[in-house]
Amino acid sequence: MIPFSPPRIDDKICNEVVAALKSGWITTGPRTKLFEKKITDYCGNKNTLCLNSATAGLEVMLRWYGVKEGDEVILPAYTYSATANVIIHCGAKPIFVDVNANDFNIAVSEIEKAITSKTKVIMPVDFGGLPCDYDEINALVLKHKNKFVASENTSQQKLNRILVLSDSAHSFGARYNGKAAGSLTDVSVFSFHAVKNLSTAEGGAITLNLPEPFNNEDIYKQLCISTLHGQNKDALAKTQKGNWRYDIVEAGYKCNMTDLTAAIGLIELERYDNDTLVKRKHIADRYLNLLSNNPHLELPIFITDKKISSYHLFPLRIKNISEQQRDAIIQKIFDEDVSVNVHFLPVPGMSFYKNLGYRVTDYKTTCDISSREISLPVFYDLTDEQITTVVNAVVKAVNSVLK
Repeated sequence: MIPFSPPRIDDKICNEVVAALKSGWITTGPRTKLFEKKITDYCGNKNTLCLNSATAGLEVMLRWYGVKEGDEVILPAYTYSATANVIIHCGAKPIFVDVNANDFNIAVSEIEKAITSKTKVIMPVDFGGLPCDYDEINALVLKHKNKFVASENTSQQKLNRILVLSDSAHSFGARYNGKAAGSLTDVSVFSFHAVKNLSTAEGGAITLNLPEPFNNEDIYKQLCISTLHGQNKDALAKTQKGNWRYDIVEAGYKCNMTDLTAAIGLIELERYDNDTLVKRKHIADRYLNLLSNNPHLELPIFITDKKISSYHLFPLRIKNISEQQRDAIIQKIFDEDVSVNVHFLPVPGMSFYKNLGYRVTDYKTTCDISSREISLPVFYDLTDEQITTVVNAVVKAVNSVLK
């Protein structure tokens, strides 16, 4: 069976994890702090905080910006549920909008139509690793600055406009106008989950890139407290002689990254550009080459004049089929011992959100894309022979259903 997206676990990673275990630091410590600095250097943002998940990072930033009941947050209907769930956790209202037909990303024109005086945050999602249209989105929040109504939250008052909080879960290593994801807008949040390009088993990172007069270093220090129970000293700080006493300065959360997971991330980051991305691009290019002449298939975009993807997914679409036909194709591919997936089932169509009154049919492009999409396997150890097997299984399944 060809799996969909197993993590890369080799001797380099195992040795670094063992070294972390033997060092005595298995929770947040020197490796986590080093990983944060290296991510900042890689992305070109101002400060980075590593956490136990991207989901935690998104919610922490919404709460930092004072998002609460009565507020609205704009996001694409075509995303994973985590993007919407964190808005619900804060008591705010998710405002779903449709996406572009060509690249799966949030449509700027739809964002603009959805902005109201209640809008506090826009959360674009870099689908599959291709960055959203950040020039246009960043310009949009300035254009509609007069609509923004700041609450008593000091961060809102200081920024005095809609915050752009990028769900960059898929896009570590992607580039937009020559700049790395993580530095493209106010704040970005990466995922280092097991299936991501760069994995720490579980984990994520907030990359801070807020404009003046914000001091991103001060915000980083504040977030360190907020994500560790509101405690004003972490375990590393308390190891200094006589520095054992601490205080709880807020009712914080518990979502710090550990040195064990950071150890994996340090190895993965070290070889990311020269190895991981090279291999993922090779896989995508080979799929494109082998599938390019099939009239039934709509191939994904990885490079434009402004953007370079991180090649996180290979989202294939089948032309002129129903969702039932797509599902039948998936089953036939599995019957050939090839694992595939679907990215995504639209969030407004999920039971929880339907029960809140959302109607998935309001998002026509999202529904169309989702009903015809099949994600093909992309992982480091995928061989050319396996790619050929995947392609043959896909073509056979498509031809069988559409005969």
